Amino acid sequence: MSEPASNLAQISQRLRLAEAARPETGVGGVRLLAVSKTRSAAEIRALALLGQHAFGENYAQEAIAKQADLADLNLEWHLIGHLQSNKARLAAAAFDWVQSVDRIKLVAELARHRPSERPPLNVLVQVNIDDEASKSGCRPDEVFALAEAILAEPRLLLRGLMAIPAPDPDMRQRRGAFRALKDLFDALRSAGMHECRGRQAAGSGQARHPGIDTLSMGMSEDFELAIAEGATMVRIGTALFGERS
Repeated sequence: MSEPASNLAQISQRLRLAEAARPETGVGGVRLLAVSKTRSAAEIRALALLGQHAFGENYAQEAIAKQADLADLNLEWHLIGHLQSNKARLAAAAFDWVQSVDRIKLVAELARHRPSERPPLNVLVQVNIDDEASKSGCRPDEVFALAEAILAEPRLLLRGLMAIPAPDPDMRQRRGAFRALKDLFDALRSAGMHECRGRQAAGSGQARHPGIDTLSMGMSEDFELAIAEGATMVRIGTALFGERS
């Protein structure tokens, strides 16, 4: 068995075991996003031929070149890196998902440039859940205003939240960040957007926005912990592709 095949089999098994061990979340199963930034089109093709469908890239221009080489595979492409406003036109046309929406200006630019012949662009609000100065993402208290702006755009489809918690060696701290993001996600799903500016509207037990179904958190070293706390999508790179040669 090749290294990519072995890695994919092992990660998939660990993912399913972690999913089976957690309580019911009400938002379906866990998806695997292969982080393919800096990886070649040939490496992506090898993993795609093993059954992996969704790939995450950090930069629009790098991804577009790979997409041209892999157009025959009909893959699903996610932008997971920080997006500058002047690259919104490229991102809106090239990607199926943008996971790094963190400001109102970007919402308007993505909506304006999403091609009319393509389905609405799936978007996630990126949250700086640990308030790291060096990290992209909006503050937790800005999430609902961003969500309202996205829901008002017919060319965008709000799917949920994404975060990259601080890489704290203490896994209890990471668990706390994952749990805080899950609480925010639940509030977003259950809250009426015009009546909610915080978590106080959560807890109704009903999802008023059922299209909000994706909580993207967890990477190679902590994805099982993220799944235990409610992740519906995990982003894994090196553990899938192997070390760079």
